[in-house]
Order: sequence, then C-alpha cells, then structure tokens
Amino acid sequence: MKILVINAGSSSLKYQLIDMTNESVLAKGLCERIGIEGSLLTHKNGKNEVKITSPMPTHVEAIKLVLDALVSPEHGVIKDMKEISAVGHRVVHSAEDFNCSQLLTDDVMEKVRNNIELAPLHQPANIMGIEACRAVMPDAPMVGVFDTTFHSTMPDYAYMYGLPFEDYKNYRIRKYGFHGTSHMFISGEAERILGRKEYKLIVCHLGNGASISAIKDGKCIDTTMGLTPLEGLLMGTRCGDLDPAVIEYLMGKTGMDIHQVTNYMNKKSGVLGISGVSSDFRDLLAAIDEGNPRAKLALDMFSYRVKKYVGSYTAALGGLDMLVFTGGIGEHTPEVRGFVMDNMEYMGLTYDKELNKNPGRGDHVKISNDESKVLAYIIPTNEELVIARETMKLVK
Repeated sequence: MKILVINAGSSSLKYQLIDMTNESVLAKGLCERIGIEGSLLTHKNGKNEVKITSPMPTHVEAIKLVLDALVSPEHGVIKDMKEISAVGHRVVHSAEDFNCSQLLTDDVMEKVRNNIELAPLHQPANIMGIEACRAVMPDAPMVGVFDTTFHSTMPDYAYMYGLPFEDYKNYRIRKYGFHGTSHMFISGEAERILGRKEYKLIVCHLGNGASISAIKDGKCIDTTMGLTPLEGLLMGTRCGDLDPAVIEYLMGKTGMDIHQVTNYMNKKSGVLGISGVSSDFRDLLAAIDEGNPRAKLALDMFSYRVKKYVGSYTAALGGLDMLVFTGGIGEHTPEVRGFVMDNMEYMGLTYDKELNKNPGRGDHVKISNDESKVLAYIIPTNEELVIARETMKLVK
C-alpha cells in the first residue's frame, strides 16, 4: 500500500509518498508560493532533486503538479495514480469532536470547518489541501490526522483553565495541546526501546515551535501548549507562559491593539525578542561564541523552562522511566540538553557528557550513562510516518 501524506499551509504544500510495505519514502517535496507569483515545486525521488516552476493559483494546481511529478517518466516513482491507495492529511485542530484520526467524510469535514475559529491561521489551509485532493483524486480515501487528538487523554484537571466553567462550556476554552503526531511517534519508539507498555515518559519536542508532554503507558496526561501553540515553553518567536496582565500593561504603554499584541507575542518575542539576534539556535550559538550576553540569556531562558517542565512533569507522572529529546533543537543542540540534564541526580538521571556533545546520528541515541536510573535518548521524530500509519489503519 502506498500512502500520500499532505501537509498544506496557506501558501505551501509539503508531501511524502510512503510505501507502507517497508515504510520507505519513495518521494517527497514542497510546493512554495501557492497563489503568489513565482510558484515552485521542489521534488525529490530518492536519487535526484528537480525544481519545477509553474503557476499554482490554488492548492488544486499544486496537487496536480505533485501528482504529475510522481508519475513522470523522468523523475516519477509510480506508473499510475491508482497506485496511491489513500491520502493522509495533517489537520491542526480536532477540538473535542474527535479523539483519534478520522476518515474525512462530509460530516467530519463539517466539524473540521466548525473548528476554524480555534486555529484560524492553520485550519483553513489544511481544509484547502483536503478539498484540492478531493477535486483531483475523487476516488481515493482521505484521512485526517489531527495535531490535538493525541492529547485528548488529558484529565480535566490538567486541561481546564481557572476561568468560570461557563467559558469552557460556551466557548470551548481549555488546553488542547499540539505537535501530537510527534509526541505519538516518540511514545511508540520509547515503548519499543523499553519493551513494555507500562512506562512514564517525558517527550521534549524542541524546535522553532516547542512543546513537552508527559506520557503514562502511551497516553498523554499533560502537555505544555494550550488553547493555542502560544502557551508553554519560550520558543523561536513565541513568548510562552506569560502573566496575562502583561497584555493590558503592554497595550497601555505602546498603543498596540489586541491583534497587534497577539502578533507581537507570536512572531516577535521568544528567543528572537530576547536575543535581538535570531530565532535560529545556530545563530544564537554563534553569537554566544562572539560574547553576546543577550544571546546567552535567550539560550539559558529557553533551557531553564524546559528543565522546569521536566521536573514538574516528573512529579505529575509520579516518577520517570525515560526522557526523550526530539525536533531540530532537541536533536542538534547539546547545550540545551546538557542544561536540562545537569543536576538531575536527585531524580535518578545522569548522562554521558561527551556522548551528549557528540552523539552521532541514528534512529535512537542513548545519552544517559549506565549508572542512570532514568533513560535519556535522542530520537528523531517522523510525523509524516505517523500520518501514513494512521491512514493505513483507517483505510484497512
């Protein structure tokens, strides 16, 4: 069975074609500047990379271009579109309508549209990708895999906010969590490494967007992101946890309206705002090497908040069997991992400092030492594979 995985943004579309017999990626690529002049498809078939310039007024044209590339005699990987058994779509928000992936029927799509208000920046783009695929591939089953459903196992005392209960009932204000496909993948990998279904796991998905989840026996019991991805950790451009009174104070001091402040907290804050250098940790580390104190402060603030959540989630879990770092920063920034794991002996975690600095590459890299009672690993995430697996499970 071959599954096409689609992750549609407002002006972009990422894809992978995965052969589920061995879970190998046959081809992958990116459509950029959809609806904008200079549209470009970058297509990789495992051997070669080709760049195709072609107008893409909408996502429909982008999908057509992707399918043409997949069956192309020159750089394609299949002979006929019928070889694609199903399409799996990343969908950001499920609200409380679903607690697992769904076949995208008309009824399901109606609920997906009703949840636009909870994810106004991402949900419309996800819907455009689904509708474009339906138009071009009307006979192929479509599956929606949601960022939020993995976190639907959180207990009410973890996901509720301290607002009047009516706000939850009337406006659906609660913690939902995101990056669910990544946390789900790492949870499955951790279960394989541990060799049992009963375990206490903390997953640190650290990238430009960052979140941590506490997982017990494969089920999420808490996560750092909330109603939106703004809550939780300090991130590349997001401020993370903040006293809500700061918003009114900032508006009074700067004259910004609520929309401007929201944009300010989402796109101009985080390590970018603290450092004044960049949201990219490679730039931060280079600036630190040059003696930039604000870059050092940004790195320390980010790492400290990760460490703090690891401690609090260990308490929530009642102990810890395994700590996993994933995402671009989690996999490639030993300075952050070291800050988090230093002085964790009290909870049974000790690590190999040299191995942390130079872990090499691999699907599973152990960085805790032999004396550690808690395992620490670097595990690259694979969200596309989760979407493909969920799609295959539903279609079968």
